[in-house]
Amino acid sequence: MIDQRVGARSWAGPVLSRGRDEGGRGDDSREAERHVFAGVRLILLGVTAVLQASLGFGALLTYPHHPAARVTLAVLVSVTLLCAVWVVRREPLPRVVVVGGVVAVMAASAVATAVLPSYAHFGPAHWSWGQIGWSLLLLLLDRVPALLAAQAAHIVLGVGQWLLAGTPDRAAVGNVGVVVLSVTSLQLGALVMTRFMLRNAAQAVEVAAERERAATRAALAEQWEQDLRAGFAGQLGSTLPLLADLADGVLDPRDDDTRRRCALAATQLRRLFAENDDVPDPLVHEVTACVHVAERRGVAVSLAVSGAPVPVPTDVRRELTGPLVEALSAARERARVSLLRTEGEVRVAVVSDAEVEVGTARGRVEVEGGTYGRHTRMEARWRTS
Repeated sequence: MIDQRVGARSWAGPVLSRGRDEGGRGDDSREAERHVFAGVRLILLGVTAVLQASLGFGALLTYPHHPAARVTLAVLVSVTLLCAVWVVRREPLPRVVVVGGVVAVMAASAVATAVLPSYAHFGPAHWSWGQIGWSLLLLLLDRVPALLAAQAAHIVLGVGQWLLAGTPDRAAVGNVGVVVLSVTSLQLGALVMTRFMLRNAAQAVEVAAERERAATRAALAEQWEQDLRAGFAGQLGSTLPLLADLADGVLDPRDDDTRRRCALAATQLRRLFAENDDVPDPLVHEVTACVHVAERRGVAVSLAVSGAPVPVPTDVRRELTGPLVEALSAARERARVSLLRTEGEVRVAVVSDAEVEVGTARGRVEVEGGTYGRHTRMEARWRTS
């Protein structure tokens, strides 16, 4: 007869939280993104420096320019050198450097274009046109909306200054269109390639994370299987000699001690099988399994369960049910089992009509009891805190 008085609070089995896993994947993705930006910025730094040294200085030496043009080139070179302080160390650019650099680059572009003669716009002498876009890429590579806005403002500013310098003919319009399209498409192509690399890096991180999760699941499954085999082997270690003695006729099945040993082995195995079942309340399930084995032998067992379920580790459940297994396997006619659970402790007590040797503390579980005439009381207690 089983009387279960379980509290109203429901029990939820262990839930595998994804927060940490997702957080780990997010950190890996950000780290991969940072490496991509650092590598591309290093390339852009080299491209910008080469263009400023070849096209900028070359144009200033080849064509007549206003003195302000030399100042604008010095500003662009200064911005590039300032960015190099962080780019070479593969660190992201500070916000103040980005904002100040964009303002300086756009102002330099406006000044360099303003001091050009009207016929020199978008020609070989217009050295600043192609270089400004690369400087903006270097500064705003990881800020795509701001980069596109700055590039658009650069194009509008340059074309507007050209239109204000005079009325262009059809050939000049076509030439400007080719120059603007060729330069901006190359720079936007570099941006698209960077986004493609970022996507590949994110996919690689996801694949690596999935492989790691698969390896972790495989390792956990293997460990669980090894623990399961070890548990069965430990139980069968005492069962196999018993079976061998029975088969060889060494033991008499009619002997009370033999029957008690057989009952003990059966109860231990049944509890072991129940331990590996996926149930919402493992401790009650294992206690009930032990009770059922005793009832099949004809022992009248009453079970009372009180208190809300609490999570109990597997090894602690083994220690809690150890005295129960011994007492029920030795019981002759009657036994009474009680399971009490509170926030501070878990108790498993049994009273049986058999004389059983009372054990002591088993690891984290305290065992106490005593013999009263033909009855034995055993109690196992585990403190949760």
